Amino acid sequence: ILGGPMSPNDGLPWIKQERQLIQTLLDKDVPMFGACFGAQQITKTLGYPVTKAPVKEVGWAPIYRQTTIVPGLPERLNVLHWHEEMFAIPTEATLLFSSDDVVNQGFVLNHRVVGLQCHLEPQATNVREMVVNDFPYIHGSVLGQTANDILATPVPRANQTALFNLLDYMVSADQ
Repeated sequence: ILGGPMSPNDGLPWIKQERQLIQTLLDKDVPMFGACFGAQQITKTLGYPVTKAPVKEVGWAPIYRQTTIVPGLPERLNVLHWHEEMFAIPTEATLLFSSDDVVNQGFVLNHRVVGLQCHLEPQATNVREMVVNDFPYIHGSVLGQTANDILATPVPRANQTALFNLLDYMVSADQ
């Protein structure tokens, strides 16, 4: 479940319908990965709030691993941030990542669900699309980066490796 410019707090019917689907997947113990809006939708489905973050994070900045529950994750990753809202960490979940400015950057729930506030999934073309289609959103970010700064930063290979480790972890209970 990926991101977008909408908020789980928006009253659009499809957002509520997506949460019904998420609940069905949770009930069936289906592995689920959520990035940004997707992770917010998961936590909102679980009854936790999505609120304004203490700061707006847009651009490249590090996150720091908070647990070793998922094997193979590095202590630090340089990831793309594109948000000003954040999820609450569900009580039954484990805090996975934090950044310098927003503590709740990722969680793991019951070995089957991973939610990230930041983005490990984009390739360079995806970053370019985000910047081109949503460049006004960059203004006001605590990270102080321009569109050119964001585009000039190469997507770290470590992000894809970390994402694959997360996905492998989520399905390892099936093996």
